[in-house]
Amino acid sequence: MELRHISDLQKIVDLHPEKKKLVLCAAGDEHALGAVIEAYNKGLIDPILVGKKLDIEKTAKVFNFDLSNVTTHYERDIQAIVKRSVSLVTTGEADILMKGKLSTKELLSGVLNKDWGLKTKRFLSHFAIFEIPEYHKLLGVTDVAFNIVPDLQAKIEIVNNAVGFARKLGVEKPTVAALAAVEMVNQKMPATTDAALLSIMQRRGQIKNCIIDGPLAFDNAISFESKESKGLGGPVAGNADILLVPNIEAGNMLYKSFVFFANAKLCGIVLGAPFPIVLTSRADSEETKFNSILLAAASTSKL
Repeated sequence: MELRHISDLQKIVDLHPEKKKLVLCAAGDEHALGAVIEAYNKGLIDPILVGKKLDIEKTAKVFNFDLSNVTTHYERDIQAIVKRSVSLVTTGEADILMKGKLSTKELLSGVLNKDWGLKTKRFLSHFAIFEIPEYHKLLGVTDVAFNIVPDLQAKIEIVNNAVGFARKLGVEKPTVAALAAVEMVNQKMPATTDAALLSIMQRRGQIKNCIIDGPLAFDNAISFESKESKGLGGPVAGNADILLVPNIEAGNMLYKSFVFFANAKLCGIVLGAPFPIVLTSRADSEETKFNSILLAAASTSKL
C-alpha cells in the first residue's frame, strides 16, 4: 500500500475499523482534547480522559463536549494522573497513550516506572512523518525529540524501531539515509563514521529489512538533482523514506524547518513500547495532534 499523504493512513485504519481506546493523560489541554474529540467524532477512537476534574470539565466546555459519553478518571495530582494513565495501557485496558497538559519528562518517567510502567527494558525513540509539498512521498525523520546524542548502538536501535514501524505502514523495504554534513567519511565528524558503519552493517545483514546509505548530506538524501550532480548511485539518495539525523538538535531544526518554511503536514509518535505514545510538542497544532492520533490508530491495525 503506497502512502503519499498523511490522510492515506485512514486507508489502513479502514481495513480494521474497530475503535482503539486512547488515554489522554492530563486531559485539560485544549489542543490535545480538541484533537481527541475530532478523532472520536470520526470514529477513530474511544477516549479515556484522565486528569483533574475541574481542568477536564473546563476544557470540555470549550468544545461543548458531553463528558457523559466517554470514560473519565479524575485524579488530584500529576503523579496520580500519570500512574492511572500509564496503568491503563500497560494492563491492556487501552491501546494508545497520549500526552496532554504535562511535560514529556513527567509522562515518560511514568512509562518507564518499574512498578506500573513497562516491565521490561525497552529502547524508545521518536518517529515523525512529514507530508512536504515538494517531496514525492511521505518522509520519516528520526529521532527529533527523544535521544539527545545517540551513539552507534543507539542509532541501530533507532533505525530498527523506524524500519519496523514503516513496514507496519506498508513500506516493505524502507530506504534509510544516514545524514551528516557531507557525503564523505571524515574521522573528525563522528556522524559520517557512524553513517558509514550503519551502511556496512546493513549490507552484511546486521541490520535487516531496509537499505541504508550514508553518510549523505540532506540535499543528497532527498533531491535527485543533487544526487546526480554529486555522482552518487544507489536506491537511497534522492529517494529516502527515512532520514536518520545525527542528534536531537539537527532533528529538531529539520522538523521545525519543514513545518514553518516548507508548509509541511506532520504526525509523530514514540516507538519501542508495546503501545504507541502520541507525544506532540506544545507548539504543535491541533491538526498535527489529530494526525498523530491517526498515525497511532494505523499503527495498531494490521495490513
